Amino acid sequence: MPHRPRLPPSIADIRRAVRTALDDLEAGDARPGSTADVLVALSGGPDSLALAAALAFEAPRAGGGLRAGAVIVDHALQPGSDEVAARTAAVATELGLAPVLVRRVEVGTDGGPEAAAREARYAALGAAADETGARAVLLGHTADDQAETVLLGLARGSGPTSLKGMDARSGVYRRPLLGIRRSTTHAFCADAGLTPWADPQNSDPAFARVRVRETVLPMLERELGPGIVEALVRTADQLREDDAALDLFADEQAEELADHAEAGISLDVGGLAANPAALRQRLIRLAVESEFAVTLTRSQTLEVARLVTDWHGQGAVSLPGITVVRRAGVIHFEATPTH
Repeated sequence: MPHRPRLPPSIADIRRAVRTALDDLEAGDARPGSTADVLVALSGGPDSLALAAALAFEAPRAGGGLRAGAVIVDHALQPGSDEVAARTAAVATELGLAPVLVRRVEVGTDGGPEAAAREARYAALGAAADETGARAVLLGHTADDQAETVLLGLARGSGPTSLKGMDARSGVYRRPLLGIRRSTTHAFCADAGLTPWADPQNSDPAFARVRVRETVLPMLERELGPGIVEALVRTADQLREDDAALDLFADEQAEELADHAEAGISLDVGGLAANPAALRQRLIRLAVESEFAVTLTRSQTLEVARLVTDWHGQGAVSLPGITVVRRAGVIHFEATPTH
């Protein structure tokens, strides 16, 4: 029997990562009326193109045969973006993906161009998942993207929420390539005879992420030695584990310390004081988010925490739409009356 040719490592690695990402999807679990079990977010760049090609190969072989489609989001930020989207859609069809959806979005300005584009993109991807009934949407973020995210979070002083990077799974979204280097996706495309699209914005130094990619990470590699990307990814993995543990502890403590009332929510001062700072602050943020759907900044959280740790009879703390007071051994959160 003739031996099958050995797969190039790049193709084997990425197919394996996609296979793992699909391991809990079964064809028999499809939603009624669905047209796809899984979608891939496809920009046409090397990361998403390698992911799309691997998905097209693996999906029919996984879970009793999964239907895999693609979503191309046209941000309409560059001349000819519609032509790029159309070419990318044609490539997706050639790979055997169906349905292939092209969604043109309007990018706002809130939070800067990168954040606004991300918000518009995820809105389109979520809508496509709802439309097709897909139970998973694969995203092409690589280990290099993870390292960039950690560095950007560190520079902004964003704390564990940013430093833990991106989750491999978050709701409907899955990121099979977080353990794969960007060089591997480029090699996949070359080995598979695929021609990726080179997005000019990926080399535009006006974007902070591009400066990290093109300047900061290479400088760190030169000055500190190789392995910086892998070290940052390991850091993100460890912080996600710690973050999940603290979330669990906070949820358990909240059941004992929180008292819900019609006028708001209260936390027991003694219970808050008995906890370490990281857990105490998490409990404060959790109470506000669960009751008022407001996410506190670190400075706002610390201001509330001083009602526990530095109490000398001070008055109420004012947060956006919320008033916080200490009385009778509790910290009470209530909606600020509007006049």
